[in-house]
Formats: sequence, C-alpha cells, structure tokens
Amino acid sequence: MNSKYLEVLKQYWGYDSFRGIQQEIIESIDQGYDTLGLMPTGGGKSITFQVPTLAKEGICIVITPLIALMKDQVANLKDRGIKAAAIYSGMNSTEINVTLDNCIFGGYKFLYVSPERLATDLFKDKLKKMPVCLFAVDESHCISQWGYDFRPAYLQVADIRVLKPEVPILALTATATPEVVIDIQEKLHFREKRVFKMSFERKNLAYIVHHTDDKSGVILKLLAKLKGSTIIYARSRKRTKEMSDFLTRNGISSTFYHAGLNHELKDQRQKKWQSGEYRVMVATNAFGMGIDKADVRLVLHIDLPDSIEAYFQEAGRAGRDGKNARSIILYSNADQAKLQKRIKDNYPEKEYILNIYEHLQYYFQMAMGDGLGCIYDFNLEEFCLRFKHFPVQAHNALSILTQTGFIEYTEEQDNPSRLIFTVRRDELYKLREMDGDAEKVLNVLLRTYTGLFTDYAHINESAIATKTGLTRERVYEVLLNFTKRRLINYIPRKKTPFLIYTRERVDLGRLIIPKAVYEDRKENYIKRVTAILDYVKDQNHCRSRQLLRYFGEQNQDNCGTCDVCITSHKKRISTNQFDELSSKVIALVKDNNYSIQELANKVDTTENLLLQTLEFLIDEGLIKEEDGFISNSEIRQNSEQ
Repeated sequence: MNSKYLEVLKQYWGYDSFRGIQQEIIESIDQGYDTLGLMPTGGGKSITFQVPTLAKEGICIVITPLIALMKDQVANLKDRGIKAAAIYSGMNSTEINVTLDNCIFGGYKFLYVSPERLATDLFKDKLKKMPVCLFAVDESHCISQWGYDFRPAYLQVADIRVLKPEVPILALTATATPEVVIDIQEKLHFREKRVFKMSFERKNLAYIVHHTDDKSGVILKLLAKLKGSTIIYARSRKRTKEMSDFLTRNGISSTFYHAGLNHELKDQRQKKWQSGEYRVMVATNAFGMGIDKADVRLVLHIDLPDSIEAYFQEAGRAGRDGKNARSIILYSNADQAKLQKRIKDNYPEKEYILNIYEHLQYYFQMAMGDGLGCIYDFNLEEFCLRFKHFPVQAHNALSILTQTGFIEYTEEQDNPSRLIFTVRRDELYKLREMDGDAEKVLNVLLRTYTGLFTDYAHINESAIATKTGLTRERVYEVLLNFTKRRLINYIPRKKTPFLIYTRERVDLGRLIIPKAVYEDRKENYIKRVTAILDYVKDQNHCRSRQLLRYFGEQNQDNCGTCDVCITSHKKRISTNQFDELSSKVIALVKDNNYSIQELANKVDTTENLLLQTLEFLIDEGLIKEEDGFISNSEIRQNSEQ
C-alpha cells in the first residue's frame, strides 16, 4: 500500500487505517484496473475514490443519480478544504460553463455529475480538456436493466470512456445480485473482470418480521422495550407526519422527513435527530443517503418496501457502530394487496403514458418539432389538476418517458440561492454611487463567502440580513440591483421539479416505448415485489440467510437472532431447559451487569442458545440490553428514576 494513501486518510479523515475492502479497491485502482466494489450501506464507499484522487494529480469525475447526496458530499469535501463541484438539473448554462471551466483550470479534485449531463456536447467538449485521473460510478446497479433502479442515462458512462480511454473506472454499489454484478462490468466495458466484495452479513443486526394488524400498538411496545435512536420508514409523506404526531402524543420525541420539506427544515430536523434531541425519525425513503449516525438501534418499516435491495439498504442504517441493533418489518394481511397495487401505479398502461406526453405539449404549448433542450419549471400537482390525472400514475408515466429518452423529469429539489461576481475584485473598489445598504451587503458577501470571483457560492439571504441589520426583502432588492448593474450573477432560491426536453416534440405515432423500458422492466419489478413478499411470508428459513442468498452469498449458519431462529429455538428447547437457563440469567444480572460473553461462560451454554434466550427475555421486558451489557430490568428502571 502506497504510504501516501494512508497519509491522505489521516490528514483529511483522521483514520490510521482502512477498513473492510477499502485498501484492496484502492490498490486495484492504483494499478490502473477497472474495478467493481460491492460494499453494504455504511461500508465507506466514498473513501475508495476520494483518497486515491487526493493522492494523485488530476480530477475524479463522480457519476451519481442522487442530487441530494451529490450536494452533501460536495459540501463535506469543501468543509475539509477540498475543492469540489457538482452539475445537476436546475443549473443554468452560465453556472455549468463556470463549473466546468473551474474543473479544467481551477485545481478542482472532484466533479459530481448526474448521468443525464454526460450526453451533452458541452460536457464532452470540456471533458476532453480536463486532467481526469479516475471515473467513479456510484449506485452502479443503475446501469443494469436487471438492477432495481435502472436508468438508461447510465449507459452514457461507457461512451465518455472513449474520450479518456486510459483512465480507470471504479463502479460502486451496496446492492447487486450476481447477474447485476456481471452486467455492470459488461455495460461499463471493463477491460477485465475485477470485483471486490464485502460480505453482506451483519452479525450485530437482527432481522425480524412481525405479523400484526395493530401496527401502532406494536410500535409503542417496541419503542418502550428497545431504547435508542430509531428510524421508521413509511411509504407516503402524509403517513410520516401522521405517525410522528402519534408518537409525540404518546410521549416519544419524534419528527418527520420527506422530499417535500424545504431545505432548512430538512437540515434542522436531521441535525436534531442526529444530536439525539429527537429519538425517532419517521421518513420516506428520501431520508438516509449520506446520513452518518452510528448509534441507530432500530430501523422499523411500517410499510413494505418494494424490493429486497431497497429494504437491505434501509435496514443497514442500524447498528453501524457494531453494537446490537434490529431491523423490523411490521406486516399485516392488507400489505400484499397494497404492494401489488404499486405494480399498476408504477407501470400504467402505455396508452396512458402517451396521453401524458400529449398533455405535456398542451401544458407547455409546444409545437411539433420544437422543444429540444428546453428546460421548464414543472408543477406536477397543477398539471394533474388541469388534465385530471392522479399524481402517482402521472409521476411514474413521466419517469418512463424519461427512461425512453424523450424528456428528463426530475423530482422536486431544493436549489439554494447562489451568486458569482462578474467583475474583478479591484473593480469593486472603483465603484461610486453605492448607497449604505448596498455597501453593507457587499462587505458581508466579501467577508462571509470565499471564491465568489471564480465560482458560484451558495448564499443565505436571511443570514446576510442578520449580519447587516437589514430585512431579507431589502437584501433581495440589493442583490437584484447588483445584478442589473452587472456586478454579480444572482440566482434566487428555487424549489421545484424540472422538465427538460431531450428530444424535439414528436407525433404520438413515433413515440415508441421499447420493450426493454416497459415490458422487461415491469417483469423485473414484479419479480422484486414477489421476492419481498416471499421474504416476509417465509417463517421457516433464517432471515439473514434469505437475504444473503438473494445477493448470491451462501452461509450455512443461522443467525440465531431473527424471528425465525428465535421461534425455531423455542420449539427445540424444552420448557425445563428454557426455565433453567432463564432463571440463571435473571439471577446473575440481579445485582450486576454482564457482557454476553461473560454470561455464556457463567451459565455454561453455547453463545447461540444464550443469545436466543436473551432475545426472548428482552422482548418480555424481564431484562435489558444496553451497549452490549445485560442488566436487570427493574434495577435499570430504578436507576433511571
């Protein structure tokens, strides 16, 4: 291992050594090999491309479909003093040009880009001039039509490799079945097959399926028994608020999170949950990417996810500190019908999709043959009201049209205000006729934000208002006036989805939805829905082994901690044996706390049998487990009072 990599790791992240397969992946890249890294959620994927890039000359192009994660990683890198930039939907042509030029001439180390940007002539033109040292493809399962989140735009990655044939490519994913692993390497034109894989087994994480029609009651019981930070996943925005309100009414500190909240509110709630001010975060799947909270003890799904891959990623946010944690699915008899309804919602009839496309033309007053390259703010709710569509089906029809290549539809995103100076610093001081308010705003901008003369910076008008003593409205007026005087280019905050025409408007007779985009994808989706239903219904096979088998990993040992293993154990162990073991444990922890290993030595039994007995006693509230130590429930409660 090149010592330079360890120096970079220590300098920027404070770690003395790599973990898991990070070192093997970095060494493979260092030798110039195309490499695929399979690392479960929390495995430290970003380290594998960030460290080698910082140790080399040149820039790393990071392709990712997750705009929120893209923004977070750029912000995190900048906080560490590393030059990083991103290009995503919603940026205007001036911003994109400035960003790309900075990547050519400005010593930037990372450029995050959505796959849709790769196909543009501007990007290809600028890429030729960039000193690229690595391509990193995050969420690389998206390039495979067998993957659970296939995106045709990912196929452009192979095309840009032609422009930089000598640059190695690192593909990363947390979830890939064996056929997807093969497909990723083929689609990215790997020069030779090279895969590094961490085991997906999480020995500290107990996977549990709880069959119940009283989910609210079970949630209260679980949260009373299991202490610690919790994430509850729900399917709809409305359901997150309802569940959070329910928990608050029952004395449990809780908040909710979904993509419809504004940036400040999302950031505020995330920070309060991470600091422990809120115990429970109730969220849609918009929450979790890039969240680094190690002490989550419970991840709870109150609605079924629509794939094993999605469930595995979300479940993996529990127990990242290596201590015992649980991932629990609450499953009711009505859930199967709800999940199967999603098939129709996700894949509406082709005639309906064509109808949506036609209504877009009326909505934007688009003439036949026009549209190519046009970018529009798009209000889905208003569109649906005008043309009498249901939002869920309309959203999915637009997504299919995106996969087909006729439009690019982005979900709602929050783009903060940003600006760049269009004059040199020395020219500012030559200006005359600047009133007092304008001078205050100018001084705060120059003192607060760096790099304003070379790159767009995200600004906060409220913070500027506080520092200047002006109202937010007055700050806005001053910034607009600066723009009119051509001192700055100011783009106010905008929170909206975008719709981009990637092709000119065509006649419906020429709008062909390929089999690979519709029929094949629908068939794959049905298989994934069937897989998650099989998983929750199967009460005969260890949950951990079921999940590992799905991802092509064979394991002969049962986990001993899932609901299937616990039930099986209770059937095998005699009442006398169980009573004897339970009595020993309760007597031992009456006055002292013990680790699980210490208890195993004292009661003279196997650790596996002890774990299953402890699981039962904890569920019954007879003992408690905290930070790996077992204690008497009553003593713990008394000490807390």
